[in-house]
Order: sequence, then structure tokens, then C-alpha cells
Amino acid sequence: MTRWQIAQVNVATALYPLDDAGMAEFIGLLDQVNALAEASPGFVWRLKSDQGNATDLKLSDDAKFIVNMSVWQSVEALFDFAYRSAHREVMAKRRQWFVPPSGAYQALWWVRAGEFPTGEQGLERLRHLDRHGPTDFAFTFKRKFPPPGSSAPPEDMRPEPYCIGWI
Repeated sequence: MTRWQIAQVNVATALYPLDDAGMAEFIGLLDQVNALAEASPGFVWRLKSDQGNATDLKLSDDAKFIVNMSVWQSVEALFDFAYRSAHREVMAKRRQWFVPPSGAYQALWWVRAGEFPTGEQGLERLRHLDRHGPTDFAFTFKRKFPPPGSSAPPEDMRPEPYCIGWI
């Protein structure tokens, strides 16, 4: 039986250029947050450039648009990192650094173990989620779909009170 892992993409548009003083705290926390992710149970992979993060990978004409992608062993492992670790404290400051999203800003989907998506594939999943809502092609923590080949129905996860909406 094929093993599946969960991929995630999340995007944001900075309020200021990444080298602006208004982004200094966020940029200063990147290495710490990335190290926390890599040391977290269930972490498999993250998108990064030769410099070690993804902020310098340009997937849009907008220089303030950034993409974060990773692969985890399970939805639960990803959720624990995102909402039950020190990462939560950084997320709580999003409004200081980023424009509130007008559409989907995070998508989840299943990938075969050992396969890692490209940034373009992540953006495709995000656009699909924005147009069609949660499906087996792209979904959210709130409406989780089972891995391919599973007969289980989609599951409505009860999100933590602090992860409802944009943080």
C-alpha cells in the first residue's frame, strides 16, 4: 500500500518590502521558526532556496508575495506544529507584517511519500481551493479529506479556538 504524506502551502503579501524595517522582526524570526519546524515530530521537508528559506523564491511578480511550503507525515503533526508550538506566537503577529488575505491563503493535499511539490503546484492547489472550496484536490484543516484510496469520508476537524479564521 502506498504511504501518503500531507503537503501544505501558505502565502502572504508583506505590508512592506522584505528589507524594510517594518519586516525586520519577521525576517529575524525565520531561521528560528524554520529550525523549529525541522525539529518537530512528523516534519519531512520544506521548500527553500540555497539561502535556507523561501522568501527569496519568486513565484509572483509582486516582490512582497511570499510562499511557504512543507510536507509532513500527517495532518495532525502539521497542525501541532502550526498551532501548538512556539510557531503559534509568530502567527499571532501576522497582522503586523502581512496584508489580510482576500481569499484562500493555505491549502493542504496528499502527496506520495518521498515526493515534494513545486511552488507552482502549491499555488495551483491554492487557486483550486479558492475557486471550489475544500475538495480532495485541496482542502483545509477545518475540512480534511482522507488520503487517496481511502474509503473514509471527509472529516470536519474541530479547530482550536485560536485557529479559526486568519490569525
